[in-house]
Amino acid sequence: MSRTNPPEDDNPHASMNAPAALERLHSWERLVLADLPTPLNETRRLAAELSDSPFDLHVKMDAETGFALGGNKVRKLEFELAPTRLEGVSRLLTAGGPQSNHCRVTAAAAARLGLDCTLVLSGPEPTHPTGNALLHRLFGADIVTVEDRSERTDRMQSLALECADRGEGALVVPIGASTGLGCLGYALAAVELMQQLEELTPPEGRTRLFVPSSSCGTLAGLLLGISLLGREDVQLVGVSADVSAADLTAQTLAIARDGAGLLAWDGRLMDNLAALDDHVGEGYGMPTPAALEAIELFARTEGLVLDPTYTSKAAAGLVAWARAGKFPAEDRVVFLHTGGHPGLLA
Repeated sequence: MSRTNPPEDDNPHASMNAPAALERLHSWERLVLADLPTPLNETRRLAAELSDSPFDLHVKMDAETGFALGGNKVRKLEFELAPTRLEGVSRLLTAGGPQSNHCRVTAAAAARLGLDCTLVLSGPEPTHPTGNALLHRLFGADIVTVEDRSERTDRMQSLALECADRGEGALVVPIGASTGLGCLGYALAAVELMQQLEELTPPEGRTRLFVPSSSCGTLAGLLLGISLLGREDVQLVGVSADVSAADLTAQTLAIARDGAGLLAWDGRLMDNLAALDDHVGEGYGMPTPAALEAIELFARTEGLVLDPTYTSKAAAGLVAWARAGKFPAEDRVVFLHTGGHPGLLA
């Protein structure tokens, strides 16, 4: 028996134009990069390791979106780099950390499209680049470094002005592609995931979806998607890699509202978002002891490779909830694996 969405009349979050918004989402122009759908895998050994009463645990493998070693950034860039947005563009400009997954995929997309690419990266130029830093350069990107993360956006904007002065068409892709437009990639991913879950025996309780989060575009898209679908039975758990829970919530809602506006959807976003910041530790790119344990645990039980910045902290959040008995037997738990494994090899 499959779960059906509640009728719109009975669902306070639905609106009469949700079907039209979903149609717009499906028909939105995008650059096809990802291999979709990504797998949804049951992880029984991991579940048994985490609880004396093994629970229903699955991993949504967005690490396997395919292009340029995959990850969640691929889905968002498909919308940011739609063909009509690239008319007259000869260079992509974006920014991130020295091991940025977003910069890796942006540089690779530029290479595939035959465009120049400039990356503004925080931190000193490495003597011997490894991990994503090596891939940035292999994909042919020009690298500009700034001392602090706070300087990246201003430097990127100044470079865009310099390009314009030279008559060079440059498209600025915001950090993480975490915009209303980019989040549509994960609104579409929410539809994909819900379709996959419909093929399983429905849980008697809720579905808890754990999501690694920082710039919030992925989490915002998922919130928009499940709101469009009226999925009151799904709880999103965003686990922060660096920012406070309050900032994570505010940024997620703002981006999701921007995405809803693009789809001309006037319904209310669901209020089933839990934001966690208890695994931030010393900050971005600094794994906690619990995150390091999660890396080992996922690898040893399921052969899954987590990264030290995002997925390991989200996995640590899931592990903590499981060990604290926060997953009722009737619930289903899904971990969104957003990729990023080159960072583990840096």
